[in-house]
Amino acid sequence: MRLAVRGIDSEFVNLVRSGGNDANGQRALLTKAVGQANPCRHCLQLIAEGDDKLVLAYRPFSALQPYAEVGPIFLHQRECQRFEGEELPGWFAHLQPALIRGYGQDDWIRYETGNVVSGRELGAECERILNGPEVAYVHIRSKYNCFQCRVDRP
Repeated sequence: MRLAVRGIDSEFVNLVRSGGNDANGQRALLTKAVGQANPCRHCLQLIAEGDDKLVLAYRPFSALQPYAEVGPIFLHQRECQRFEGEELPGWFAHLQPALIRGYGQDDWIRYETGNVVSGRELGAECERILNGPEVAYVHIRSKYNCFQCRVDRP
């Protein structure tokens, strides 16, 4: 099965870059990327050390509800192209470990789908979870519970 992998919505990213509020009603913080672990959730590429990055609170759900988690994410401060692909970016293999779980059409977690896996296992685990008829999409998060991306069926 191919996957439908997308970075977060460009409209939201542009709003935040122009001074709009994050999920906590605050402006994003501008800082420099330090080290190698600075993934932009829009282009799904790593932000180079020393480049400007935005740090903000993000909620990957359109409505408030009990499972609408909020967490910190990074974005390139500069413009970048939203990622849309059929496979996870190669650097996801280095997420050690990664959290993965499926959600239904109602945006509620499907508990039986939750797992902690090696980054190298993420593609296969996405396919396995998306084969469940009760699952509409999958979220991948870092070991710190930071949202990485949403994965849908193609």
